[in-house]
Amino acid sequence: MQFIQEPKTIENTSMDIIEESLPALKELPEGERQIIKRIVHTTGDLAMAGLIKIHPDAVAAGVRAIRAGKPIFTDVQMLRSGINPVKLEQFGISTICMIKDPVIVEEARRTGKTRAMIAMAQAAPRLEGGIIAIGNAPTALFELCAMVRRGELRPALVVGTPVGFVGAKESKEMLIETPVPYVTVTGTRGGSTIAVAVLNALLKIA
Repeated sequence: MQFIQEPKTIENTSMDIIEESLPALKELPEGERQIIKRIVHTTGDLAMAGLIKIHPDAVAAGVRAIRAGKPIFTDVQMLRSGINPVKLEQFGISTICMIKDPVIVEEARRTGKTRAMIAMAQAAPRLEGGIIAIGNAPTALFELCAMVRRGELRPALVVGTPVGFVGAKESKEMLIETPVPYVTVTGTRGGSTIAVAVLNALLKIA
């Protein structure tokens, strides 16, 4: 059985297939097109294209933050570990994930709130003008939206793609109604790999 083995050829061929299968992509701005293609490629699902919502200012805001070396907050380590380390170093970007911090763990135990929710609140002072990526925990996204609405936090961009049947859909709907640039996918689908795809697409654009 013959198959393509060279990684770059595999990626380029995949992107060509996606563009041929989704002709509507040609009508979109280049940055949005790159994000959508990365998400579809990551999930292997052309139907994902119809679920992606991108704020009109999202790409420009994300690229500005990256070029300025602003930090990237992630709700879980899996998301953090997937971000391109070469690009992070190139732009001098630090990543922040506090989900395993003993102080966060203890506060969550004391209050009954999720660790992701506590971490979001605790990290906020370090995230002004940065990028926040939430790929797993709806509670973190709910907390973030509330803080933005109260004027307590102004991130440059929120990549909100939590997954699941409890709160994920609703938290993303809240994000869309929150005054902040965002990239999200509607409904119950999502996950850290999708958030990683968005971040790596933005890093490549930058």
